Amino acid sequence: MSSFLDIPLSVLDLAVITEGGTPADSFVNSLDLAQLVEELGYHRYWMAEHHNMASIASSATSVLISHIAGGTSTLRVGSGGIMLPNHAPLTIAEQFGTLASLYPERIDLGLGRAPGTDQKTARALQRDPNAPFRFPSLVKEIQQYFSEDNKTSDVRAIPGEGLDIPIWILGSSTDSAHLAAAFGLPYAFASHFAPAQLHHALKVYKSEFVASEQLKEPYCMACVNVIGADSDDEANLLATSLQKVFIGIITNNRRPLQAPDPDFQLLPDIAAVMNQFLKYSFIGGPEKIKQEISSFVATTQVDEIMVTSHIYDHAARRKSYELLKKIQEER
Repeated sequence: MSSFLDIPLSVLDLAVITEGGTPADSFVNSLDLAQLVEELGYHRYWMAEHHNMASIASSATSVLISHIAGGTSTLRVGSGGIMLPNHAPLTIAEQFGTLASLYPERIDLGLGRAPGTDQKTARALQRDPNAPFRFPSLVKEIQQYFSEDNKTSDVRAIPGEGLDIPIWILGSSTDSAHLAAAFGLPYAFASHFAPAQLHHALKVYKSEFVASEQLKEPYCMACVNVIGADSDDEANLLATSLQKVFIGIITNNRRPLQAPDPDFQLLPDIAAVMNQFLKYSFIGGPEKIKQEISSFVATTQVDEIMVTSHIYDHAARRKSYELLKKIQEER
């Protein structure tokens, strides 16, 4: 039985750009956070691919992975995820083969089928509009490039061929669960923004899982929002930044991450919608956070938790990750 006290904790970072800050600032903060969580004992540090978003600087995901891996020594570093239809599989195999050659046994390749952006930008990224529908075959193509058997092929990924680079399937629906199970790959669910099908998807994945050369037993991870502080009131104030991000998404008025706003109030109808999408957001002081995450792990029986934290002040974001690890280690 999975327990919050015993499972690995990991980090999802979008290289968030704050109001008044720059992408360069966000890259400095990302490396600083990675070095902190490595010291605290977190397991993975993943970067997410997004495009054409004023608050997110992680568009060149593979480059940022190298930045983080180069500044740390024990963390597993990877993609959460690479949106595969945006890329040629050979290119991704070569990029991650290069990363795995530079940082042996530390690189993860998480793959998703969504574009990670709006439809206009997706068209600018994707030369083939049917690529999302060929996602399973694109995953198989990358697996082939990584395999030892591919050395006799006319097209090879060098570096990449023969390297042990774990592939993960990312998703927010049962479609991804079916695929991860059929391929025998670890599964990461985006419950931090798409919680509706979490429980059904986990059930599908575990019941349909077929062992593979990479993975003998099902292994699933859920991503959640965590905003921790010394008190519930302080955490709720910090969370207004995340709430403004959500409103920007649904109103298509996206801006860099805003400072906490003590006067901010949500209209009831918007609050109802937001609470559905941000259902698995754990916001509060130590006792509240521990109780809610412990209940989440006990209910879902996930093998690992990945945490993302939209907190404006970098020092407060550091403190949130420190608090989370501290309460996990309290027995």
